[in-house]
Amino acid sequence: MGLVGSPLPATFAHPRSRLTTFLPPIHTMAYSYKTPSPPCPLPHSSRLPWEPSAYYKAAATNPTLAPFFSHSQGSPSCTRLPPIANRTTLCTRYTPDDWYQSNLSSYREAETSRRDAENLRDDTSCLVHDKYQQTRENQQESTKNLGERVQDIGFWKSELCCELDKMIGETSALMDVKKGLERALAQSEVPLQVAQECLLHREKRLGIDLVRDEVEEQLLAEVEVIRSCQERMRRSLEKAKGQLWSNRAAQHEVERDLANKQTAHSIDQKCHQLRNTSDGISYYRGVEQVDATISVPESWAKFTDANILLSQRERAASAKLRDDIQTLLEVTSNQMWHQFNQANVAFTNRVAETTNAKSKIQTHLAKTLQEIFQTEMSIETIRKCIRDHDPALRVAQTRLEKRTRRPDVELCRDNPQLCLVNEVYELDKTIQTLQQQLRDSQDRLQVLVRTRAALEHDLAIKANSLYIDQEKCLGMRKSFPSTARLPGCD
Repeated sequence: MGLVGSPLPATFAHPRSRLTTFLPPIHTMAYSYKTPSPPCPLPHSSRLPWEPSAYYKAAATNPTLAPFFSHSQGSPSCTRLPPIANRTTLCTRYTPDDWYQSNLSSYREAETSRRDAENLRDDTSCLVHDKYQQTRENQQESTKNLGERVQDIGFWKSELCCELDKMIGETSALMDVKKGLERALAQSEVPLQVAQECLLHREKRLGIDLVRDEVEEQLLAEVEVIRSCQERMRRSLEKAKGQLWSNRAAQHEVERDLANKQTAHSIDQKCHQLRNTSDGISYYRGVEQVDATISVPESWAKFTDANILLSQRERAASAKLRDDIQTLLEVTSNQMWHQFNQANVAFTNRVAETTNAKSKIQTHLAKTLQEIFQTEMSIETIRKCIRDHDPALRVAQTRLEKRTRRPDVELCRDNPQLCLVNEVYELDKTIQTLQQQLRDSQDRLQVLVRTRAALEHDLAIKANSLYIDQEKCLGMRKSFPSTARLPGCD
């Protein structure tokens, strides 16, 4: 029931409780009186002509009965009518006082009924107005709460969107740094292979040049530095992979929470926009008894706040790891580049030393060749000198042999004899001296020849070493990655 001109009240899931006392409609006249017990019917043969065949309903209040009615009988008994033959005789039921009293009682009962009905109408009007006002206030309060809830969900949704964008950006940045680290790790293989090939090439040095010099020390140190840098880069790469997994896990939680927030925001926004005249409203009996909630506002806000804090922690850890990786790339690049330069300086110094040694060997070889030539000329001179002394020796010996044929006393040790003997001795001594000098010269020539061979061998060794260090090693080391590529930059 509603007031005239007022909107319809809201429909509740439970019907209103009915009044315990049933009130009949006030516009029905028959219900404004109490129905007494019907009078006892008269026999059909003794019914008066003016009495109707139906019974009348009396007023609600029992009227005062005639004196001849007994109150102990419960209800007034009917008066025995005279015989039907005497039609003019009347059947008297009540006295005039009874009639007046009955009318007064009816008046009073009517006034009481009207007063009660009027009070009931006033109470009903107040009740309807109060219930309508309460229903409207409750609905407004629910609408207000839904609006606040929509605002709260919108706030947390915006926070989640902001955090999600930051996490996506951070994950993308970490992915770029990870790719740069992978490129730097791949680029570090080039100088490592170069250093190892340089060590292998230098194993092909010959003779005395196969020495553990400064170049080899620097190359071994370069290999060790590159491997150490690669190990640190691999560890950082594993950390980056783990951090990416953590970022994706936190991002997944944020995305799932955001999707739930968007769904809840859409539902609550639709609920907030519902009105009594909206389409799609219906009865759902017993829905208020269903409690499918799993959180309260405090735990609800704490859950989203925990997701945001987790994402922020992972994002901070990711940013720190990115800085660490950038620092590592710069440090490793500088270390490898510094060691590369030191190895190149050692190569340059070694090449200069080898070139100087080669130049000196070439100088000594030229002098040795000159000395060999002069020694050979000296040998030829000695041989010619020996050959030149042979005729004089033969002459002197021939003279002595012929003088041995002098007869008897003519065999005199005269001055010519003594001179010839002395001449032969001197010639023998000279020839022996020349032959000894010839042998010494020939020995010296052999030494010079061996020296020449050794110098030529050393010269070949130095040429081979120069070719390995200068042409092969330094030629390969020109392809060392640039500083920009070592830190993983394109």
